[in-house]
Amino acid sequence: MTYIWYKIAESLEALPFQANNMCVVEVSRKKITVARHNDTLAAFAYKCPHASGIMAEGYINALGQVVCPLHRYTFNMQNGRNTSGEGYFLKAYVVEERADGVYIGMEEKSFFNWG
Repeated sequence: MTYIWYKIAESLEALPFQANNMCVVEVSRKKITVARHNDTLAAFAYKCPHASGIMAEGYINALGQVVCPLHRYTFNMQNGRNTSGEGYFLKAYVVEERADGVYIGMEEKSFFNWG
């Protein structure tokens, strides 16, 4: 899979994390939630796929899953899999902390979206 990498911050400390360890960044005209849990970073959709709850207004549970603030649906922050059983999927992105900043990788789209 080929990614286009976007720098979202000069460092992890420069990200505007809220008390719930989540923040919203804009990448390529798209809002994305960035979260940290223990020593792990994750990036995923701004809104819940069920009822469009703002994910950054939710919380991270003890298992390291993000919980939607509207109906408490839970998702794995790394792969977007719904962990509370409703069958929804939260779009997840790759995120990397590098020596020169924090980056989010978005899939490179081709005209036919093949490959």
